[in-house]
Amino acid sequence: MSSFAVPLDDERTQLEAFIEEYRGAIEATLDGLTEEQARRRLVPSATTLLGLLKHVTWMQRVWFEECVGGTSRQELGLVRNPDESFRLSDEDTVASITAAHREACATARTTVADLPLDTVVTGHRTGPRTLRWVYLQVLRELAHHCGHADILREQVLAA
Repeated sequence: MSSFAVPLDDERTQLEAFIEEYRGAIEATLDGLTEEQARRRLVPSATTLLGLLKHVTWMQRVWFEECVGGTSRQELGLVRNPDESFRLSDEDTVASITAAHREACATARTTVADLPLDTVVTGHRTGPRTLRWVYLQVLRELAHHCGHADILREQVLAA
């Protein structure tokens, strides 16, 4: 559902619409690209289009599965920090990272389904926060990285 379809809906519906829109947008930046294009490094950092999707998958797992769900990064098999989450292995493909992203999103939806926005969650190592805060943080990260992905895609297609 588009964020423009819910301007008068309740806060949660609006937050979820924006999050879903950005989840789809970052996946769409890989549409029609080859594996090489998705992995192409155009900036000095390890940031690539495929790496961005891998990172936002990790990020959502941290906030929803660790922070809200209470399962540690180690138990989840996640790398420890954001910088590591961009790194691609030889086994990473557009299909595998997209599938992992979709799975993380589905898990996130299930994890928060019955929780009010005011629920205080305590699984993150920096301390408690509300579910509303987690939604806003995820939205901020998704929007931020969608901007990066849009620019990288433009560069890849212009090359």
